[in-house]
Amino acid sequence: QVQLVESGGGLVQAGLSLTLSCAASGSIFRINTMGWYRQAPEKQRELVATIGGGGSTNYADSVKGRFTISRDSAKNTVYLQMDSLKPEDTAVYYCNAAGVLRNSYAYFTSWGQGTQVTVSL
Repeated sequence: QVQLVESGGGLVQAGLSLTLSCAASGSIFRINTMGWYRQAPEKQRELVATIGGGGSTNYADSVKGRFTISRDSAKNTVYLQMDSLKPEDTAVYYCNAAGVLRNSYAYFTSWGQGTQVTVSL
């Protein structure tokens, strides 16, 4: 009932920047938390960054100082600005949203389809 569509992935050289976007749509009453996760080949999915409704943020230690998460609550959209990219940032990046559905007021958590980010030397 809630769809997430990511965009902005691609191939970039180390040291450069990339911005990911994720727009949520559907039967949404409220989104509490939005975030980004990533999964590299043969590794488990890991948290990159999250942002709460009040704007509080949380980052993985590996991306602190390089990545910035932000959101436009009016548009139900979350962004991930990735600077000083490293080859080890190469992964499929997934968007996540958690909140409350319209009409039923049930809680939901949804995932995007993922977008590939590849950082070359």
